Amino acid sequence: MLQLYFLRHGQTTSSRNNLFCGSGTDVPLTSEGKEMAHAFANFYKDTNWNAIYYGPLHRTRLTAEIIRANSGIPMHQRDALTEIGYGEWEGKSVEEVDREFHDEHLRWTADPAWYPPTGGESATTVAARALSAIAEIRKTSAEGKVLIVSHKATIRISLCALIGIDVGRFRYRLACPVGSVSVVQFGDNGPLIEQIGDRSHLTERLKGLPGT
Repeated sequence: MLQLYFLRHGQTTSSRNNLFCGSGTDVPLTSEGKEMAHAFANFYKDTNWNAIYYGPLHRTRLTAEIIRANSGIPMHQRDALTEIGYGEWEGKSVEEVDREFHDEHLRWTADPAWYPPTGGESATTVAARALSAIAEIRKTSAEGKVLIVSHKATIRISLCALIGIDVGRFRYRLACPVGSVSVVQFGDNGPLIEQIGDRSHLTERLKGLPGT
């Protein structure tokens, strides 16, 4: 059977401060974010990964590189695995967005499947591109373990799409804290979620950091 491990990248200043941080904001990992990547790498050091796939932004690329260090695991960048585009909301707080784009924000919170952030992407658009990358991975790896390093919204949308949850509910149905991993197994009866938002690889200090 094939198992896909969806790892959310480590902490950034935007995740720490709960800011909208999508494909248009290429922030680096904080020192604690790098610790999270090292903690995952150490916890899963004996795992025989078929490959690592990651999005194009710095925070996912560095997380993947830390995990790959001193190993020959093939790495593949895929733009389809990048974070949702927040358009004009990039870098703003929830309060700022609600004040400056009140009506659009209300529509998005009610149904992000079809109502994107101002100038950004809808959840259905993200689902389509992410599922195309997952389909490619499944063609390449029929069995074994594959690591996908991606982002909060993209991972939650992907999981919803895979198991038949309305992608418009991605913000309210599945947890994906920073540095967490979710595991999907593909068997005879389709995709099965084995873990959601697991952070057992992190220390209590890292798990207790502020942010989302």
